[in-house]
Amino acid sequence: MIGITTTIPVEIVFAAGQKPIDLNNLFITSSSPADLINQAELSGFAPSICSWIKGIYSTVINHDIKKVIAVTGGDCSNTIAMSELLENKGVEIIPFQYPFERKRESLLFQMDKLRERLNTTWMAIEETKNRLARIRKKLRKIDELTYRENIVTGLENHLFMVSSSDFNGDPEAFDHNLDQFLIEISQRTPFKENVRLGYLGVPPIFNQFYEFIESKGSRIVFNEVQRQFSLPFDHHDIIDLYLAYTYPYGIHGRIQDIKKAVRERELDGLIHYTQTFCFRQLYDILLKEKLGIPILTLEGDRPGCIDGRTGLRIETFIEMLSS
Repeated sequence: MIGITTTIPVEIVFAAGQKPIDLNNLFITSSSPADLINQAELSGFAPSICSWIKGIYSTVINHDIKKVIAVTGGDCSNTIAMSELLENKGVEIIPFQYPFERKRESLLFQMDKLRERLNTTWMAIEETKNRLARIRKKLRKIDELTYRENIVTGLENHLFMVSSSDFNGDPEAFDHNLDQFLIEISQRTPFKENVRLGYLGVPPIFNQFYEFIESKGSRIVFNEVQRQFSLPFDHHDIIDLYLAYTYPYGIHGRIQDIKKAVRERELDGLIHYTQTFCFRQLYDILLKEKLGIPILTLEGDRPGCIDGRTGLRIETFIEMLSS
């Protein structure tokens, strides 16, 4: 088992015969994520450090994970220091970085370094890429059913897309679950929400987030970053596939992707989630300047239910859009 701190070219890991585990998902689905954060703070992490970083650190320690691929470029800058702390605990750290400049030769260099470190071949990676492409196609189908046929909830969409970062460590079982889900929803009556929303930013740390929104007569039909995790592109070349992935490269590619979704999915408004103490909060300025659609910005810190103030802001936003 090899931990990953965010979405990486997972084909390389599977091709090397190893089992990738997204540490974010392992943390947030634990029996008590808050306890993992407290554990990290007792180890010396400051309260002003992102809760996801603290949760990931404790998750690695508690699960006795011996090897972690740490994304040191294109994600959270705190990952670098956290990796050195884990290394001090005996964890093998394998760095991977998305290049600041979105150039093919730069990404190829980084992917080849990871390939060499994991001791696999480009032929094995290509075979794995083709195998996973069939699963990614089904994920695109689920996303289309979310906003075209309106038979998939925002939460269901979120869970499948966010799990595609590692396919839950078992692509065959994940593929089977996709097939079962597609059969189950085939006879559903389409949803008829009053307000169609898009969700921007990293996955929420709140509990019952999607359920709360749907209880107010709305539905999220676009999960921006989670959808990007699924790599919803038709590129045959694996380098091009990860060049098209918008999350690690900068805001302008994301803005174009969001604008397209606003048109295609007939969105009434957007919710932009920002994690407390995250540098990505600054992107909220550009999103509001460039997108030309109502945006509600929410900030989250620790795992837990939506607080009363945040719930009231969401409810007011939905009422405004439906009036």
